[in-house]
Amino acid sequence: MSLVAIVGRPNVGKSTLFNRLVGARQAIVDDTAGVTRDRHYGRCEWCGREFSVVDTGGYTSNSDDVFETAIRSQVQIAIDEADVVLFMVEAATGITDYDAEIADILRRSRKPVILCVNKVDTGEKMYDAYQFYSLGLGEIYSISAANGSGTGDLLDAVVAVLPEEGETVDPYADLPRITIVGKPNVGKSSLTNALLGTERNIVTPVAGTTRDSIESHYNKFGHEFMLVDTAGIRRKTKVNEDLEFYSVMRSIRAIEHSDVCIMMIDATTGMEAQDMNIFSLIVRNRKGCVLVVNKWDLFIKDSNTLKEYTEALRSRLAPFDDVPIIFTSVVKMQRIQDVLNAAAEVYANYSQKIPTARLNEVLLPIIEETPPPAWKGKYVKVKYITQLPTKFPAFAFFCNLPQYIKDPYKRFLENQLRKNFSLTGCPVQIYCRQK
Repeated sequence: MSLVAIVGRPNVGKSTLFNRLVGARQAIVDDTAGVTRDRHYGRCEWCGREFSVVDTGGYTSNSDDVFETAIRSQVQIAIDEADVVLFMVEAATGITDYDAEIADILRRSRKPVILCVNKVDTGEKMYDAYQFYSLGLGEIYSISAANGSGTGDLLDAVVAVLPEEGETVDPYADLPRITIVGKPNVGKSSLTNALLGTERNIVTPVAGTTRDSIESHYNKFGHEFMLVDTAGIRRKTKVNEDLEFYSVMRSIRAIEHSDVCIMMIDATTGMEAQDMNIFSLIVRNRKGCVLVVNKWDLFIKDSNTLKEYTEALRSRLAPFDDVPIIFTSVVKMQRIQDVLNAAAEVYANYSQKIPTARLNEVLLPIIEETPPPAWKGKYVKVKYITQLPTKFPAFAFFCNLPQYIKDPYKRFLENQLRKNFSLTGCPVQIYCRQK
């Protein structure tokens, strides 16, 4: 599928145009310059032609922004990847030094470039757009990304220069979605980059560097899935700015759309209250989970430390303590492959369908030996069990008096399911229904 990259200096409206093209609020938009940092991908369809769009951070040089070099590198990668480049400038500001610098880079790239002048909201502003012909990039397209005017002509121009291709389908639609979540600065983007083997996402010591949820296709070592890096989720009282609020909402939405969550915690701080909130969010959304304890190389250890740390974690996670726990140091590339293997195993457990005959063969004798407690002289008889057609593991126990099966016995049934079937890392839902 063809790729179109949107590039330009900060705060010219790249993310606003990106959201309009993909038809969804995928990228965070704010008046603050420098909101977007990583490359952000989406899908656009125009006149029967489908193509991918990538949003990039604002290109700057010689500024005091700690992310400047990393963002410049990300923009250059996006230009190299793209089949067509949308170069965005702003009518009111005119040609800046950054615009001239980007235009020079694009001329050297030999890629088809479409120059769009944004924020042309009125007829008077149309005259301000003509000055951009002096950049020597050919025809200009005056648009307003905020209200959509001029974007039709712009898309016509994009489709006209896209390389020809046959009929395509989304090759990633059916792939498992594995999302990396956690508090800020626990190493989520570092883990993503380590797994992919490239500087896919910007990594700095500054907490909150990642703002959007960034998707990447992973296909190595026999594993294939969509890997999603997310912004760190802080407590509500710590979220002071609108940008961070949007970032947290994107992260929560990424959890909702995932199959398995790799939850990262900092070994030096342990499982704190906010970590428990994130874990509860994963469990409430019925997602598979792998717990990764990062920065293990910084933790002072003795011969019993690993065992004691693991037991303490499992006691915090109870009752859903059947979660793989991997101790890593992403910086030193320790046990990275174990994280992948654990995530793949959890997804296999999460998506498995257990035959009804097998469930009844294993569980009915156990239930007969340890039946539900009688309630007011009435005895509960479980007749048969079946797995429900849900995305997560859910089981229906058909019986004569379902209202008398209480939570303690449901936990017993869940424990028997985990004991006899591979459900490690998966939340299990049990329903009792009238037979």
